[in-house]
Amino acid sequence: MAQATDKLTRRPVLSRFPRLHVRLQATTGRSLLPVLLLLLLVILWEVIVKVRGISVIILPAPSVVFQRLLEEPGYFFIENGLITLYEAVAGFALGAAVAIALASVMVHSSLVERTAFPLAVLVKATPIVVIAPLLVIWFGYGPMPKIIMASLICFFPILVNTIVGLRSVDATSLEFFRSLAASKWEIFRQLRIPHSLPYVLASFKTAASLSVIGAVVAEWAGAGRGLGRVVFIKAANLDQAAVFAGVFVLAAMGILLTAIVGWLEKRLLYWHESVLVG
Repeated sequence: MAQATDKLTRRPVLSRFPRLHVRLQATTGRSLLPVLLLLLLVILWEVIVKVRGISVIILPAPSVVFQRLLEEPGYFFIENGLITLYEAVAGFALGAAVAIALASVMVHSSLVERTAFPLAVLVKATPIVVIAPLLVIWFGYGPMPKIIMASLICFFPILVNTIVGLRSVDATSLEFFRSLAASKWEIFRQLRIPHSLPYVLASFKTAASLSVIGAVVAEWAGAGRGLGRVVFIKAANLDQAAVFAGVFVLAAMGILLTAIVGWLEKRLLYWHESVLVG
């Protein structure tokens, strides 16, 4: 009997919670797969460059790029990386705030929607490379034109998803609230906003990485510092190792922002099927 009890006490903790064990294994598998694929691509890239003898001016090996990052971490991450990250995050926040506010008004006013939505489409259809130089002329070489550019590129997907989300309320729930004599504000706050959260956060995932692109494009048009400016100058000087180093940091920045939104989604939408199934 004592031996049986001893065996039970020695059982691994995860074996006592099979569902937790399965979920941890599934999460670990999903996380490792893209990492392994990325590692495989980097190794393949390194081998091709070495075997083919490709010049560093054309395509530097990953080892050369990482060495450049290690040689000048402050230059890429602090002096310029933090500036671009600030511009992207500030632009994302501004674009999200304006888009959500405008979508909330559009849902309640068809006149505002008919007036404002075509203008939003016009902004979306205008190439950002055309807008960027104008913003630099109007607002100077500081962070403001980069923030505005990042907000413009984030604005439209958040606007559309928020409108769809606020209107996704089923008729039965809407009639139930009206039967309780709920005001428009109560319906909006207690019914429409919770229903719209999955749509809004889904648009945040797209907009998070787009904000980095917007900031970089504006830096190309004119900036004293920032990773976009670094990539532009280094490319002109044929310093491809520095170019790829900047691109790597920008890619990591976009992945980080998207991961933060994903974490926020899991915390806010723990009850939603998109999180429960995923």
